[in-house]
Amino acid sequence: MTLTRRSAMAAILAIGAGLPLSGAATAQDLDTLRVGKSVTSSLAFSALQVGEAAGIWEKVGLDIEFFAFAGDAKMQQAFAAGELDIGLGSGPSMAYAAKGVPITTVATLAGPPRNMALVVGGKSEMKAIDDLKGKRVGVTTAGSLTAWIVDELNRQKGWEGEDRLQPVAMGEMRTRLAAMESGELPASVTSTVQGYDLEDRGMARVLVDFGDLVPHFHTHVIFAHTDVVEERPEVIEKFLKGWFMTVEHMKANKDSSIKVSAAEMKVSEHIVAKVFDTEMGMMSTDGSFDPDAIDVLKKSFVELGILDYEPEISELYTDRFIPVAY
Repeated sequence: MTLTRRSAMAAILAIGAGLPLSGAATAQDLDTLRVGKSVTSSLAFSALQVGEAAGIWEKVGLDIEFFAFAGDAKMQQAFAAGELDIGLGSGPSMAYAAKGVPITTVATLAGPPRNMALVVGGKSEMKAIDDLKGKRVGVTTAGSLTAWIVDELNRQKGWEGEDRLQPVAMGEMRTRLAAMESGELPASVTSTVQGYDLEDRGMARVLVDFGDLVPHFHTHVIFAHTDVVEERPEVIEKFLKGWFMTVEHMKANKDSSIKVSAAEMKVSEHIVAKVFDTEMGMMSTDGSFDPDAIDVLKKSFVELGILDYEPEISELYTDRFIPVAY
């Protein structure tokens, strides 16, 4: 899509959404920003496309190039290769900064994991988490949010040794789903949107969601490449302003946001509508960090084996861009 066509389409959609066009940047004024998301199945991450459809990115002076990955680890590899400026990922992935990946967390995106679920095969006879004791559970990648959830379940259940749930890193859900259908994998952790979509199609069943798993947590955060933080801080400010404008837009324009999000995630609109209010309720409105959530995350880095120590806050994030005003 050319910039001219994108600008015209954004203007049309902005008018349809009732957004003002005054003050919008011209094509010549737009800063290009490469933005990635660790998975495509997240309603929260689909705000990128909602913002584009509503003309918000152009309004704040940005031309966004979108990228999607099969898990946090893959996205962090792109950061390490200098291929991304901004990334939307999981709280546990903040640890990659202490491992040498050139990232800094610049804002929180979402709180407790109300958007994650444990699913079993559509024909599975398992009825509760306890039925999975000692079983294998599919996750995206080692050190990811999905892996942390499995580890946290083990901790809360007191399961050790052979009783522990065994996280198996298998990348995208379609790979894990194939393993579930063959009987190789009893269960998997995925987004509630994807879980209910699979349930709707008779391919899986949501066993439980994790809304009450931990009260203080940053499920998702916003990363920036350290070079961008140091050399182009103004584009981070623009992105964060546009991001939180988009969050407010989604809350005020539920129907149109559901339509865009469903198209981006390739699921039915009624599935997105089913989780929309709950998941929007976990979204941060200004990017501020919760000290208690940071403490939980620091412990998770060691529990997951990502780090062998709890890092200092300065290694993980900067608060120079928050709270975000818009």
